[in-house]
Amino acid sequence: DLSIGDDRESQRLMSYWLQVCVDLEKVVHDNSTLQALKVLVPYEMDGARFILSAPTRFVRDRIKNKFTAVILEYLQKHFPQILTVEVIVGRQKTPNILDASSNALSDNNLAVATPVLTSQETAKETHKKNDTIIENNNSFFDEKYTFSNFIVGPSNELAFAAARKVAEGRPVTFNPLFFHGGVGLGKTHLMHAIALEIEEKSPEKEVLYLSAEQFMHRFIVALRNKDTQTFKEQFRNVDVLMIDDLQFIAGKTQTQEEFFHTFNALVDSKKQIIISADRSPNDMGNMEDRIRSRLGWGLVVDIHQTDYSLRVGILRSKIALLQNEYPSFFIPDKVIDYLAHRITGNVRELEGAVNRIAAHATFTGRPVTMELTEEIIFDLLRVYEKKTGVNEIRRKICDYFNIKPTDLDSSRRSRDIAYPRQVAMYLTKSLTGLSYPEIGRKFGGKDHSTVIHAVHRIEIALNESNEIAEQIKELKNLLKTP
Repeated sequence: DLSIGDDRESQRLMSYWLQVCVDLEKVVHDNSTLQALKVLVPYEMDGARFILSAPTRFVRDRIKNKFTAVILEYLQKHFPQILTVEVIVGRQKTPNILDASSNALSDNNLAVATPVLTSQETAKETHKKNDTIIENNNSFFDEKYTFSNFIVGPSNELAFAAARKVAEGRPVTFNPLFFHGGVGLGKTHLMHAIALEIEEKSPEKEVLYLSAEQFMHRFIVALRNKDTQTFKEQFRNVDVLMIDDLQFIAGKTQTQEEFFHTFNALVDSKKQIIISADRSPNDMGNMEDRIRSRLGWGLVVDIHQTDYSLRVGILRSKIALLQNEYPSFFIPDKVIDYLAHRITGNVRELEGAVNRIAAHATFTGRPVTMELTEEIIFDLLRVYEKKTGVNEIRRKICDYFNIKPTDLDSSRRSRDIAYPRQVAMYLTKSLTGLSYPEIGRKFGGKDHSTVIHAVHRIEIALNESNEIAEQIKELKNLLKTP
């Protein structure tokens, strides 16, 4: 038996835990789950019990209720005699070493103890267990992603309203709920907010959140271990299934097959499905038609790029949060206005700029001025200056092909107009973060299917015609884009 009280035994116990952490890092890809594991410290190994210490009751309850089975699974790979995992609060006398696990195994200062197995037979029996493990209702949701701190504007108000409706926990008419849009526009925020609300109002419900990549990984492991039945049971026994970045499984035939059956099983059981992707179901290439059809059953919500007023709201919210940490931190309205006009990308870029300014101003004691702001985020602004906007693309296309801006917005189908319009749409899709519907709106309110067709035609032409390939390259050079 090992206890944290003795320095030598404490080091041995930590080294035992380290071996498990190395294994867990290979299979846990969700950052919030990793963060929860990182605050755990081994406290005692007592016969068949392995006791972990958590810093707070909240962390203890999360680990205890949702993740001890996974920890036990990997503990038993090293220590078959362990039958239970317990989590207590406090009593941490040594630092956790999960953060350094990648390097610690080769660190001469830490001798990793060799686990002692009770018997070869026990070891063999233990290793018969497969690693088809999912965090069934042991996803760890980031508590900063709540509905209360989600800034609502015209670009995301429908997504927000739909998310709140699903989070009520009652049956809704739209299943699945499908969010799509560019990076950093709030899809993950809303999914975490839904999960947190459901956990608070209906703690008995099983909520599972994972990326499409994790779904595929677990399915591959199940196939390898010839245990797809366990996989099916684990996924189909949840009350709410959330899958992020669904576009990842496009082209993955077997994974799509299993997703299709999982989807049907949950919908038939009146269980809620929430999905996010970087494009709408109809825009997903290499996705089976039957899956696109099923995804369209529910509510498909396009989260657009932020507008000026929404960016101002996001900035003010972020500044208010930072003032809790840095009470003297202040940004004048003219600087907020400047940032909202200059940084027009996603929310993460806005928050990153404010974080830089807050850190610099706090650590140096300098007041936030326009001059200081330009100095701090000079490199970020330079990147934005290099980014090509749709208006610049339209102007260059009109100059290059000698047509009018109104021609790009028209419905004329003659080649002298249709081809430049298709090139303009292709370049807009290639060089900006706009979605197909957004591009359509920028070209006279065209339907997104028109944009998809235009992009597809140019992509084919690039492979078939050297002349067109050179033309596109020349246009990109004119737009000063590599």
